Amino acid sequence: MKYIAHDLETVVLNSFYNYNEPTHRYASFDYCFNFFQNTTYVELENDIEKACLQLSFYLASWGMLRGSSFLLQKSAKHYEPLIKYLINLKKEDNDIWNIDVDCYTKRNIKTILTIYEGITTNILDKDSTNQTLTLNTKIMLGVFGCIPAFDQYFTETFRQIFKHECGFRSVSEKALLALKKFYEENSDSVNSLQDKITTLDFATSSKGSLNYTKAKIIDMYGFAKRNQLSLMTSEI
Repeated sequence: MKYIAHDLETVVLNSFYNYNEPTHRYASFDYCFNFFQNTTYVELENDIEKACLQLSFYLASWGMLRGSSFLLQKSAKHYEPLIKYLINLKKEDNDIWNIDVDCYTKRNIKTILTIYEGITTNILDKDSTNQTLTLNTKIMLGVFGCIPAFDQYFTETFRQIFKHECGFRSVSEKALLALKKFYEENSDSVNSLQDKITTLDFATSSKGSLNYTKAKIIDMYGFAKRNQLSLMTSEI
């Protein structure tokens, strides 16, 4: 058992309860995930503007509209091609809406990689390819919940866990199988957390009907673990 994270539940729960507020920026994930999971393709087609605003505000809350990000120069209209792409995935009843880290089969990994490229085609400017990894995986997490966000903190945590076995510098079959391995060795903790943690409902500001996915739990661990180290270092 090389990849057991004995502090997984403690790190995730501390992070969750510290920020589990309806107006906190992290709640934007909940509202985005609820929206795309619960909205039919007909409803999306009838209100593309709302879908664009929902996704763009989630990305803004999660740090993708700051600094040198090309999205900082875009309006919500920029997201329309991506929303239409997601609508087609709803129409096709694509497997992506049901994939989680425990079922990263060869077929499902191929689906994830295909969707990743589809998002690239429909969101990026030709000169913004250096932002692909973090942006695409944050979109996939917020919309599908099928993969963690490969941001700096998450990837640093998992590079440390997997040492030289996987660098997590791209979404690849190797990286996805590594995440599956991590899940399998920590399944009791991940499943326990998944049972406890639900999204917040926007209308009521209370617990919603959707549980966090396993990939989202792993995302929280990767980010919070590195953030915890950063805070400890700053206090020295």
